[in-house]
Amino acid sequence: MSRLRNWFGASHKPKQTTPRRDFDIFFSFSKMNLDGTIPPDVLLYNNLFEQIDAADKLGFKKAWVGEAHFSIRPEQSKPNPLLPHFNGELCINTDILQIAHVAYPRTTQIEIGSAIRNILVNGGPIAHAEAIRNFLTIQHDELRRSGRKLNIGFGIGRFEYANAVYGVEPRNELEKKAWSKVRGLILKEACEIFLRLLKGELIGSSDIPTKKLHKTEFNDNQWKELADLAGISEDSDHIIIPPVWEFEPIKIIPEEVQLDLLDLTVGSHDPTLQEYLNQFHPVKVFNLSVTPNQVIDETHERLTKAFHPSGGPWKRAYMPRTIMIFVNAEKGLTPSKQSEKASEEAKNAMIAYWKAMEGTVDEKKVAEGMENALYGNPDEVYKQLQERFHPEDRLMTWFDFNTNDKSVVIRRMTDFMEFVGKRC
Repeated sequence: MSRLRNWFGASHKPKQTTPRRDFDIFFSFSKMNLDGTIPPDVLLYNNLFEQIDAADKLGFKKAWVGEAHFSIRPEQSKPNPLLPHFNGELCINTDILQIAHVAYPRTTQIEIGSAIRNILVNGGPIAHAEAIRNFLTIQHDELRRSGRKLNIGFGIGRFEYANAVYGVEPRNELEKKAWSKVRGLILKEACEIFLRLLKGELIGSSDIPTKKLHKTEFNDNQWKELADLAGISEDSDHIIIPPVWEFEPIKIIPEEVQLDLLDLTVGSHDPTLQEYLNQFHPVKVFNLSVTPNQVIDETHERLTKAFHPSGGPWKRAYMPRTIMIFVNAEKGLTPSKQSEKASEEAKNAMIAYWKAMEGTVDEKKVAEGMENALYGNPDEVYKQLQERFHPEDRLMTWFDFNTNDKSVVIRRMTDFMEFVGKRC
């Protein structure tokens, strides 16, 4: 790793570029044991800010930072561990607002965003709405001066155990049996509370529609079991699920907040939820690198009609597309050798990922992962990008895959923007 740092050195300092296509950047911000040691948290945070600084100079539009809550290590010793072969922590960011407070004054053009902020933990949707309004008030002058926004990607979070700490878990046998459906209803409840309070409305839990499980969502045997647990006739067409958050009408402060300084993006592929939230406020959508093109096209078509009118016409750029990138532009190498080394780097990253996730290497999954990445020499990556993505797509590029080394990440970012991004 040190040899790699020395090799790239000063010749790979970020330069200002102005690509025509919008490129965002995603930081998974994980702490990994890759060589027998795990770097300290303070170092990783310092590295993150240096990488954001570099991304700012290179012309990336938005820096999206992953989020997680609570160490996964205690979970590794349980009978059914989450990630038994992963040695480290999956993302150490617990509050994007604190990262943004530091990042905005030290950068000039890049915006900061959460990918994603779990609005069920840390006090739930009310607390998150209040914290964001507070941030927008404190950072109002900085955001106005630089013409930037705060970007909040929000959703339910990746791990059930983090939500359970805050009471978001099955409350009875009925909810346990239908948890996948109930969990979606809870997210809908949280999102509506979050959006309406964020907008400055005076609301209480009685203003939030009742959550219902519908008979049409289950087969006959499943519905009979749920109806028995609910103590109702199986001829009933729905079961009411009590609210998770019960509160008298409130209005949060600060009151004088300008929401045009905020962009919201929901981390859910539920089309019903995407459309429902746009009844209240403009809400954009996240997707994953593995999302099928058909789903992406259908989402664009739906939101062209459903996007909240105060956000203006729906644009393809409102659904950033996550993509892992491995481009090799190493001087002194032929294009074919650059391609070979990029392919090797991509494959090694995929192998390391599946070893961490499952403890073994599934060649099919490795191949699928590489199919969802862009890799090769600059010309190959440029061609792949042009062929696979619509000209108006916003790409959320990912470079900190399988490394703790900031110099490697910055080199990857720089090579991409210098040799590919500025051509787009």
